[in-house]
Amino acid sequence: MRRRRVRLAGAVLTAALLTGCAHPAGPVASAQRPGGKAARDTGRDGRPLPPVVDHVRTRDPVVFLTYDDGAERDPRFLALVRARRLPVTMFLTDRVAGPGYGHFARLRAVGASLQNHTLDHHSLRGLPYAGQRAEICGQQRKLKARFGIRPRLFRPPYGRYDTATLRAAADCGLAAVVLWRAAVDGEGNLTYTRGARRLHPGDIVAVDPDRPAGRPLSERTERVLREIGQRGLRVGRLEDFL
Repeated sequence: MRRRRVRLAGAVLTAALLTGCAHPAGPVASAQRPGGKAARDTGRDGRPLPPVVDHVRTRDPVVFLTYDDGAERDPRFLALVRARRLPVTMFLTDRVAGPGYGHFARLRAVGASLQNHTLDHHSLRGLPYAGQRAEICGQQRKLKARFGIRPRLFRPPYGRYDTATLRAAADCGLAAVVLWRAAVDGEGNLTYTRGARRLHPGDIVAVDPDRPAGRPLSERTERVLREIGQRGLRVGRLEDFL
């Protein structure tokens, strides 16, 4: 599919439900805008900084389902992805997902995409460049060794990042930093970081896996799939649009 232009996230993404992480986070840093000073900056090897996105500009009636960490390995979720042929995107942290990489190999075999969420899930904003690069590039190497892939997409833990994060992501070969406009809580309800309180084409949705007291991942996914269908939308493959 032809790649679409992405829309950069708004000026400041407000604090919202922490998605795919264990502790609440403050507001994330502002997104990079084309033509601005940060957007013209580059990584240390001269690569342009990746865009930061929580929504994709598209006329296609699609939204994108993303999952973080790899903590919850609900076998019914694997069956759901297989049965519905869902092109979900998994942002994996090695420390969390590593013991269960076989589960994610099976998810990949039925259509899931595996992307980078750092080695150890440290909050990156404010860390030195070298430490951020070690977290990001280290997970690139882990996923390459385990699955033979080099991810193109990166989600910073807790949604927190700074310019050093963007430079490290560029130097690790990543094409975009992916946040979210909508999130799915422990009961399967949608919350929003900004804008209209309903799904729109191009929205990136994050389904929080760290909800031991909530509904299983498969049930929460089924609930949001009903909402997606009621809006006349379907699940798209994020990598085809970024």
